Amino acid sequence: MKKLISMLAVLTLILSVCAFAGAEGTTYQVGILQFVQHPALDEATRGFREALTEKLGDSVVFTEENASGEVPNCATIASQLVAKQVNLIMANATPPLQACTNATGDIPVLGTSVTDYQSALEIELVNDATGINVSGTSDLAPLDRQAEMIRELFPEAKTVGLLYCSGEANSIFQIKKVEEYLAGMGIECKRYAFTDSNDLASVTQTATECDVIYIPTDNTAANNTEAIANIVIPAKVPVVAGEEGICKGCGIATLSISYYDIGRKTGEMAYEILVNGADVSTMPIAYAPQVVKEYNAANAAELGVVIPEDYLPIGE
Repeated sequence: MKKLISMLAVLTLILSVCAFAGAEGTTYQVGILQFVQHPALDEATRGFREALTEKLGDSVVFTEENASGEVPNCATIASQLVAKQVNLIMANATPPLQACTNATGDIPVLGTSVTDYQSALEIELVNDATGINVSGTSDLAPLDRQAEMIRELFPEAKTVGLLYCSGEANSIFQIKKVEEYLAGMGIECKRYAFTDSNDLASVTQTATECDVIYIPTDNTAANNTEAIANIVIPAKVPVVAGEEGICKGCGIATLSISYYDIGRKTGEMAYEILVNGADVSTMPIAYAPQVVKEYNAANAAELGVVIPEDYLPIGE
């Protein structure tokens, strides 16, 4: 009996080693296309890479590219990744998602840091799935609660300036929704759209005529928070932001998600596709498991804004 048990144990070990060797024998080529370098997108990419590396180790090889905030670069890089015949592409932000979707109908594409897949891709979701070679994670925090946050913190505010990049579909989607919620509260909204970083400062300066400024999860704004802060802080106009990175740079408060968490979730989805053969076209879009009320302590003190106790200081 002892011999039999020993033989079974050895056989089990051999089978395990063989199975591991088989998995190790496959190398997965994964492309990453990030729109621009800023804290939120950087964290999403980090989460994605770490989740896949933990599961696949040396069996996954990344080709990581950054479009430097230029939409034309997204198309060029997407075509290069398709030509390289990668096994999967992670598109970090809406412009990369759009470019990769246009570049291939065969290679699985997983988006992250994308607010709304329907408006970004101009498709209808069925059971939260795209029906094409695309799925991923959304960075959408509840916009109705962000609007309520503005009213909670600034009950005397008469006008809210909506500051965003006109070239980002995700920003336009958020602005429309927040505008609806604020209008329902009787708060007047004014739109201030900049085309890129070149006119951001002048548009922001004009927006300081409002009592409060709202900035959605906008990539151009996220990459230029210092320029925004240099205008709004001296003007004593508070900014409520759609995510932590923008709030840390130029805001007062935010209802934010964890970009690292949605990046990890995207990595887990990639594993299911690459290793277990999951069908990307039927994978539902995933959302952040929780949102957190946060505030920028330094900016709040500078502007004399009293923050309720249920908000957490950014970084804690």
